[in-house]
Amino acid sequence: MIPIHDHLSGRVAVVTGGSGVLCSEMCRELARHGVNIAILNRTVEKGEAVAEEIHLQGGTAIAIAADVLDRASLEQARDQVVARFGRVDILINGAGGNHPDAITSPETYGEAVEGKSFFDLDETGFSQVFASNFTGTFLASQVFGEKLLEQESPVIINMSSMSSYSPMTKVPAYSAAKSAINNFTMWMAVHFAETGLRVNSISPGFFLTKQNRDLLVNEDGTLTPRSNKIITNTPMKRFGKPEDLLGTLLWLVDESCSGFVTGITVPVDGGFMAYSGV
Repeated sequence: MIPIHDHLSGRVAVVTGGSGVLCSEMCRELARHGVNIAILNRTVEKGEAVAEEIHLQGGTAIAIAADVLDRASLEQARDQVVARFGRVDILINGAGGNHPDAITSPETYGEAVEGKSFFDLDETGFSQVFASNFTGTFLASQVFGEKLLEQESPVIINMSSMSSYSPMTKVPAYSAAKSAINNFTMWMAVHFAETGLRVNSISPGFFLTKQNRDLLVNEDGTLTPRSNKIITNTPMKRFGKPEDLLGTLLWLVDESCSGFVTGITVPVDGGFMAYSGV
């Protein structure tokens, strides 16, 4: 178990997409360190389930319905967080995901597979993926940013992906959006550096989530050919587990550990990015 980071006790973290597989684990862990958690989701019931788990473990959490693509919704959520906790110290931009209309069926155009080719991708689906991953990060950072600047050691954590470095086949919109996250993380880090606001991002390797499960696991539970490629090219020979992200998260949000770290994207990938395949 990770030792308690005493510096974090009493702080307030806002987590968009906080009921997701990865971000819910982050919420539970931050709460264990004494952080008050505000879970933002479009469906408040999903956030309430995570908040209840945190309560049962002795932590403090609230769930708020919010859409990261709706500024008014985010502003209402911010007001509720401030009314409940009085401050915001940490923003984790976890909302995002993919969309079926932005995924090609074959990995390459020359592959003989029926279904969506590049030319069949729907513009609305493509735009939705980019918006939910990138624009939502921008809007949440804007809406909560001024409250963050009122604190001594504020932090923004963005969620990137392995596809930000080298785009994965089939998911062009998702790959482009996550690449934009890396760039935006650096831009914000420079823009706010003199204020004390640090901005970094985490780039998970391959973790099984609700969004990617259909691409990685067959109905019978066996791995798809795509999964076998991933495992073959991951030197640690496994998928990531949500708890694999927690040490990196705590390092980045605790200024006593990373007070001079800003503008980076940290891969947590089992060696995937380091491996050439040979």
